[in-house]
Amino acid sequence: MAKLQDTKFPLIIISGPTGIGKTQMALDLAAECGGEIISADSMQVYRYMDIGTSKASPRQRVRVQHHLIDIVDPDEAFNAALYASLAAQAIEIIMQRQRPVFVVGGTGLYIRALLGGIVTAPGPDEKLRAFYQEELRRHGKAHLYHLLQGRDEKAARRIAPHDTVRIIRALEVWDTCGRSIVEKQQDHQFGDTRYRCLKIGLTAPRREIYERIERRTEKMMDAGLVGEVENLLDRGYPASLKPMQSLGYKHMVNYLTGVYDRGEAVRLMKRDTRNYAKRQLSWFRRDSEIQWFARGDVDAVRKLLQNYLTSEGYKYS
Repeated sequence: MAKLQDTKFPLIIISGPTGIGKTQMALDLAAECGGEIISADSMQVYRYMDIGTSKASPRQRVRVQHHLIDIVDPDEAFNAALYASLAAQAIEIIMQRQRPVFVVGGTGLYIRALLGGIVTAPGPDEKLRAFYQEELRRHGKAHLYHLLQGRDEKAARRIAPHDTVRIIRALEVWDTCGRSIVEKQQDHQFGDTRYRCLKIGLTAPRREIYERIERRTEKMMDAGLVGEVENLLDRGYPASLKPMQSLGYKHMVNYLTGVYDRGEAVRLMKRDTRNYAKRQLSWFRRDSEIQWFARGDVDAVRKLLQNYLTSEGYKYS
């Protein structure tokens, strides 16, 4: 079993698109082997945001100890670098207890930050950013993407033509240091990491993923998502906060403020969640270390996990 003085700690990473069943599988497997779970979800860190983030229930958190859930208020700053620091601390605590560590969630950036740190690309250049935002306003998305194709072909192949945030960032990096943001990211991938990992990805046919998203959205509404958002507003958290602009919450804010009726808000929430799931799959598919399993193939995942934990010196009951 890995000791604290070892250079690399063993982790079990369970990732995949939203609504695929990561939480339940991780709960079952962690309970079987005495493990603990570190959430890798950028929204579950916020207090008072439970229904729309599909947090593990209090009962489930008694069954298996969870970390990095409900650690900041919605108006507190939080980012991938802070996540990586807090997750590293949690890993050391769990390792001291000699328990397996499960990192579970769909925020790929947080997982990447934990495993390899933050990419050391140039910081934001407000003048360049303002220039390209003005180019976008005046000439549109296609013009901006054409600029990227002419300067950074590698980035253009990876970034969707409509993803203006990433297009502007790639142009900014190119103009600042004369290198592709893709090269900066690839350089970063060869950096040191304190962990060795078993990476498990859960997936399903796209139609099934979308059907699960539809059902989960309806369950959130039945569970009181509207009331949860009302409570957040009553607590004084403005709709402009970043967490309040996330999936589900922005849609309910727009419903409560009369921008949409309830049916339209739910329809748009489902649509935007489907699009988010597609982006998650694209992100995780780029990681060749992930071993993919059908969401219901628990026995195959269990066998893989047993072999991994045994090789690391753990006992799997």
